[in-house]
Amino acid sequence: MPKKKKTSSGVVAAMTLVILFIVFPKYSWGYIVLFMGGIWACGLLLSTKKQSAAHTVAPNSGTTETPSKSSVPVRPKMAAHTTDTVFTPALVVQPARFVPDEHPVSIAPPGLPAQAPSPDQRPPVKAPVAAPGAHRRFVDDDAPVSVATQVPATHENFAIPQAPAILGPGRWITQGESVMVAGSLITGGMIYVGNDLKTYSKSTDPCLINPNLTVAAQANLSKREFGYWPSYSQISPTARRAYLTWLAGGRRDMEADIGYVFLFFYGLERRAIVDGQDDEQARCDRPAIAQEIRRLLVIYGEKSYSFKRYASELLDWLEVADYSKQLYNEPVPTFPQTFELPLYIRLALGLTAVDAVPVPGHLALAWARMDPTSYLRTPATRCVEQFDKLFLQRYAEEFKQGVILPRNKTKLKLVYRPASAGFQGVNEIKLTFGDVPDVTVLTAPQTRLKKIVDAVSAELDPYSRYLGRNLDAAASLEALLLLPFTLWPPESEKAVNALKARIGSGMVVMTMQDLLDTFQAKAALNKDRAITLAKALESMQIGFEPDVLGGAKTPKPEDHIVLFFAPEPDTSQRRTSVYQAATLTLQLASAVASADGDFSVREMGHLREQVQAWTHLSPAQSSRLLAHLRLLVAVPVSLTSLKKKLEPLDTESKETIAAFMATVAQSDGSVTPAEVKILEKVYKALGLDAKKVFSDVHAVGTGATPTAGVLAKTESTGFQLDIAKIAALQKDSERVSALLADIFKDEAPAPTPPASEPELDPSDSESPPSGLFGLDETHSAFARMLLSRPQWSREELLNVASDLDLMLDGALERINEVSFDTHDIHFTEGEDPIDVNPEILEKLEA
Repeated sequence: MPKKKKTSSGVVAAMTLVILFIVFPKYSWGYIVLFMGGIWACGLLLSTKKQSAAHTVAPNSGTTETPSKSSVPVRPKMAAHTTDTVFTPALVVQPARFVPDEHPVSIAPPGLPAQAPSPDQRPPVKAPVAAPGAHRRFVDDDAPVSVATQVPATHENFAIPQAPAILGPGRWITQGESVMVAGSLITGGMIYVGNDLKTYSKSTDPCLINPNLTVAAQANLSKREFGYWPSYSQISPTARRAYLTWLAGGRRDMEADIGYVFLFFYGLERRAIVDGQDDEQARCDRPAIAQEIRRLLVIYGEKSYSFKRYASELLDWLEVADYSKQLYNEPVPTFPQTFELPLYIRLALGLTAVDAVPVPGHLALAWARMDPTSYLRTPATRCVEQFDKLFLQRYAEEFKQGVILPRNKTKLKLVYRPASAGFQGVNEIKLTFGDVPDVTVLTAPQTRLKKIVDAVSAELDPYSRYLGRNLDAAASLEALLLLPFTLWPPESEKAVNALKARIGSGMVVMTMQDLLDTFQAKAALNKDRAITLAKALESMQIGFEPDVLGGAKTPKPEDHIVLFFAPEPDTSQRRTSVYQAATLTLQLASAVASADGDFSVREMGHLREQVQAWTHLSPAQSSRLLAHLRLLVAVPVSLTSLKKKLEPLDTESKETIAAFMATVAQSDGSVTPAEVKILEKVYKALGLDAKKVFSDVHAVGTGATPTAGVLAKTESTGFQLDIAKIAALQKDSERVSALLADIFKDEAPAPTPPASEPELDPSDSESPPSGLFGLDETHSAFARMLLSRPQWSREELLNVASDLDLMLDGALERINEVSFDTHDIHFTEGEDPIDVNPEILEKLEA
């Protein structure tokens, strides 16, 4: 704008003096005013003259120049600015001048281009520069002063950025969304960020992260910086930095104080319960929230039982807020172990009672595992997969389709106890399920499940103890032999199936080492392990010969064995006299046949036909004798060794055995000439006259002494025998069995050791926990049911007491007495409603 003409200070002073001389002498006090004003006017005149004199000399020229009142200083030229150079120009001094209040003044740093002058201004005149050490002068308050500053960095373009969205009302940062707060980049989301987020009581929600609040530069995550109920808006700047650091680090630092975990948990709680009431997107976030809670429980669940309890209750809410009417058919989610059975399982069990359907195996297993009154021994925790699989098998064997639960009186209800102080002012947060009963108040079904748990644990105890000593040998044959075959891993099942395919409907000969290699055994098996292997193979329809289950010696790795198809389990007693006699007959016959060094195929065929013709043997015994015969071909029995076993017997005993063998030979109703020849060889091996074969066979059949014609006929056509007389002769089998037992004493089965207490695992040395506060089972169940809610009506507790066959008042009195004796506090208070003392939970958490 145009510059206005100004009146000099000297003119102003002169006019002031004139006015004082005219006006003030008229009054008595005017002389004083005149005197003081005159002094001021004179001082003003002298000051004006000094200023004019100070600017008459130019520093670089020796000439005198009087600056014009309208002159504008010209800034000295400067070198181009760089970020590494700081330039400080000399101080430029101008004559003092008066500027009215309404007149704008532009102050520009030296070195920057001045604003173009307006058209009515004259060309600028170079301003004089004060030399160093120039005389300092007084500057009037009204006079403008040029200020020299450090040259700022120049920018071609500059714009004020828009305020970030988080500076508005608090909003939920979704999972995976990133946000920067106070220099910390938080990438995980699942938090509330903004300026304002109100609770029911109109206060700021503790979970809200307000970016406008002060945050310290550093902090210690492991140090507690706040009280029991933290709020981001109220904690210290140091605590805010620690919390933001924990969030930016992925919420996984094990050393972080549990208060920061709770502060984050408050936001999950609000999102799931408050926003989830009306916000469809919030309801869609529930699975992600449940997954995050389970992740936090893995990291911090054992660090704080309080956090474990609150997180478990929120999981209950998330899992049952929207549930299927056939929840019992769905897979059971994972839950932490607490002093309460998860509500999800209680609801699923109650729905089976409503629909009158059996409890499915997977739900019964979850009930058995999560039941706080059930004590799980080490096999259930060390061998989880095997325990679960065997439990389902035994549960199906015991209850077929499953247990059917009664529909009791106690109704299921969830009363949620929030962790966040943001829920203050809310009377009750609850979920109800109509007439669905809470069947867990009943003790009888749990008792039946506990029996299965104990039986399965005992069955897995040897395997568990073996793993305790050999952690890396879970898939070894030594370990697998301690398990039922139904629990063998898929790799071992494949090996068994390959072996069965190789055997087919016949048999196969191999060394013991070949069998061990099939199952990747690390060492040879002792007698107990060999018996266990034979039992396992037999359960898979594979017979094992030599018959270690019948007392045969354990084969060495280089020994031959025979595996054969055994479709039917061998339930008959292997040590019957008939079977032993047949076995001895085969051994003697094979020993005689191989005595000349050649056990021919023809001789093998004859013996096979004889075994198949012995109808008095069971199919399982016949299959095993054929396998034994095949083993005798591969490993013939020495006749000498058999004679050594027979020599101690007296002649009468030998004749008794021979006669019995003759009886066995003709037990099918006839004796063929081939059988007669075999018996002759057997008699010779026993040291008896071979001709006695005919007399013994004839005596069995006719009871008469044979003649020569009879002998000839016997040789050509065989005997026709009297079955009744044969039966009479077989009554002597007990004495024969005793004699044969002496022969097979080296192969006698080991005596069954007396039952003893199972060896305890070191981790099972502690005794099972007793009921809550040492109460009996029934009162403990009642106390646990009380703890599931903060408040009960008397009618509700009457139903609970009725389901447990308790008197309500007596049960409450008993529980309060024990609680007072144990912790010096009452368990419940009031008559109706009945409040549960919240300090009890704190005692349990401790």
